[in-house]
Amino acid sequence: MDSGEGAGPSAPFEPPEWQARYRDKVRTADAAVAAIESGSHIFIGSGAAEPQELVAALVKRAATVFGTEIVHIMTLGLAPYVEPKWGENFRHNALFIGPNVREAVAQGRADYTPIFLGEIPRLFERGRVPIDVALIEVSPPDQHGFCSYGVSTDIVKAGTEAARLVIAEVNAQMPRTLGDSFVHVDDLDYLVPVDYPILETQVPEPDEVARTIGRYIATLVEDGSTLQMGIGTIPDSVLYSLRGKKDLGVHTEMFSDGMMRLVEEGVVTNMKKTLHKGKVIAAFCMGSKKLYEFVDNNPLIEFHPVSHTNDPFVIAQNDKMVSINSALEVDLTGQVCADSLGEYFYSGIGGQVDFVRGAARSKGGKPIIALPSTAADSTASRIVGQLKPGAGVVTSRGDVHYVVTEWGIAYLHGQTIQQRAQALISIAHPKFRPGLIREAKRLKYIAEDVPEISEAGMIYPGQWETAHTFPGDLRMTFRPIKVTDEEMMRDLFYRLSEQTVYLRFFRSLRSMPHRDLMHFVHVDYSDEMAIVGVVEDPEKPEREQIICVGRYFLNRAMNVAEVSYLVRDDYQRRGIGTFLVRYVARIARENGIEGFVAEILSDNIPAMRVLSKLGFPVETTLSGGNYQLRVSFGHARAEGKS
Repeated sequence: MDSGEGAGPSAPFEPPEWQARYRDKVRTADAAVAAIESGSHIFIGSGAAEPQELVAALVKRAATVFGTEIVHIMTLGLAPYVEPKWGENFRHNALFIGPNVREAVAQGRADYTPIFLGEIPRLFERGRVPIDVALIEVSPPDQHGFCSYGVSTDIVKAGTEAARLVIAEVNAQMPRTLGDSFVHVDDLDYLVPVDYPILETQVPEPDEVARTIGRYIATLVEDGSTLQMGIGTIPDSVLYSLRGKKDLGVHTEMFSDGMMRLVEEGVVTNMKKTLHKGKVIAAFCMGSKKLYEFVDNNPLIEFHPVSHTNDPFVIAQNDKMVSINSALEVDLTGQVCADSLGEYFYSGIGGQVDFVRGAARSKGGKPIIALPSTAADSTASRIVGQLKPGAGVVTSRGDVHYVVTEWGIAYLHGQTIQQRAQALISIAHPKFRPGLIREAKRLKYIAEDVPEISEAGMIYPGQWETAHTFPGDLRMTFRPIKVTDEEMMRDLFYRLSEQTVYLRFFRSLRSMPHRDLMHFVHVDYSDEMAIVGVVEDPEKPEREQIICVGRYFLNRAMNVAEVSYLVRDDYQRRGIGTFLVRYVARIARENGIEGFVAEILSDNIPAMRVLSKLGFPVETTLSGGNYQLRVSFGHARAEGKS
């Protein structure tokens, strides 16, 4: 070991060469934008990373710049360049319409380019959307001279690399985010040091509609799923409802405060991800100051350009990928409008289709479209017979899978137009369903003989959903029947034996056509109730089977209900019928019904036994070879109380 004897004085510290080059590039905002010429195509940084001082300086010298195009996706700051007085100086091309430019686009003072978010970088790279100047905001450089794009890598990296002149605000308060999120000072032409807070955004407190939608969506998210969602009351409600899940992952465009909270609570671990295991993958973040502090130099989170985060082939590599996106309208065939209100362009295509297609191709993936059932203070339905004239289709009817409102979940993929229309009507607001049924009939989407049910009878009684495990670990879900169950009810009928059909319908039946089936599935849930038992198809896990059904029909004059039930032959003698009839009796009692009546063939001994096990007094008479039973709910025997 060197003792140090004879060692000379240490060499003086010399800063890296990049630091000298850095100092040479420093300008004021006014001086930097003076290099911009008329006719330039200018890119402005995205979201919360809008370079506010550069934007202000650019507009300050508007009188000397003409015919200039300004390109960006949504920005959180001001957009003074779209004011009418600057019409000869600036024209904005919105790749996604934010609130600050919406009016200008609507009035024709700005342009809108419909484009998938994941494909925007390619537009820049190939010159389809030319970029001469990039105005961006970055973090201070590290010891190696690399600045981070901070809260917005998304399309900013591509815009920077395509520009011939790059002017960067170096903001002392910009977080240093990791991943594919860096640019060296040598690749920046002018540097404008600034020190101001990063733009923040707040989400309003969710209302009950958003919370209900969130709870429905949470039922679709399995432990170990990887999530994509945006910002707003519905995404925040979903995230709140996911707090009981385990080992979730994140691969998204936008990282939000709600996602941050799930990371802090240990719900998001990213350890079950099949791509980028252990990492949150995002393209940008918008939210609170706390969020920006959380992502700063955090190795848990990697920011990447949207060419990576939004590539459907990349997204699909995440098993159990769940994408959650919003819509403005959905028509009865499943077409999703998300960027316009009729002829009025409202937002943009964004990354919805990127993630819908990626999640659809993921193993166990689920693409979800979420929206409230009504708009305009509940005066208009968002589920419509046809989209408004001029409305654009963002997600096609061939891409859509799940649609969720506060009234339930509709699954559309691979379904016929009739099935889609019925499913979507069932999750529309009840007051609009009669009109939607009439519209669907007019459009020939559903049969003319489909009954119209009163608004009150259309409210699905979700409180009667339950589950039970029978011997042999048979797990079965019991729930009220839905209009979308027609196909499963048809399948049930054709798997019944001749004897079971005869015992239930009192005659031999060889067929069960649509005109009969629809009366079984169109239930008003008030005078009539039907509960089905559902299991997964053992050979096709994504398909369900109805294996039993119990129903009653109320005689209001006597306040008693006629009851019936059946169980598929291969599931009989497992206690299913007894459980089902007891459950239907419980529902009837809680709805104030005083008893059941039933007519049973004399040789249907199992049905007699089931009704006798309800634990209520039973009166039996024999008439015409059939038993007439009356069950009174007034007094239950202690040993058989349901």
